[in-house]
Amino acid sequence: MSRSKVLAVTVLFIFGIFCGAAQGTAYAREYKIGYVDLARVFDEYKKTKDSEKVLEEKGKAKENERKKFVDELKTLKDEQALLSEKAKAEKQAVIDNKIKNLQEFDTAARDELMKARNDMLGGILKSIEKVVDDYAKQTGYDLVLNSRMLLYGAEQYDLTSEVLTRLNK
Repeated sequence: MSRSKVLAVTVLFIFGIFCGAAQGTAYAREYKIGYVDLARVFDEYKKTKDSEKVLEEKGKAKENERKKFVDELKTLKDEQALLSEKAKAEKQAVIDNKIKNLQEFDTAARDELMKARNDMLGGILKSIEKVVDDYAKQTGYDLVLNSRMLLYGAEQYDLTSEVLTRLNK
């Protein structure tokens, strides 16, 4: 009799497992998931390239302004070498003032270029997020992840090319 009880309990246990598994799958929902390589999107987005050209031009303009400061300092130092001791001291005060102005210019230029770069990055990232958001909603994706957060992602879930196509229209 104990054998039949063990067999009955085993059958009930296995039946319970199958019923629980069937019930779990009845309520399971499949999610549509994709991922985007944001670094690639950022690099290949034409707005990024255009913005980089603008920043580069601003940087060159600042460098030209800086060169004028440096050339003026060199001229003042060359002139100073030819002067008497008293005149050298007076010229040194002018040189020190020009050096201070150059340092202030460098700081202001660096801050201005950094702010322009950060503003550019913020605008581009908002554009990318909007396109990803719109694409996900239009195509029924539940989750779109950044590829940097993935340890592995099958290529069939990579939405990067589609996002780039929509961005660069």
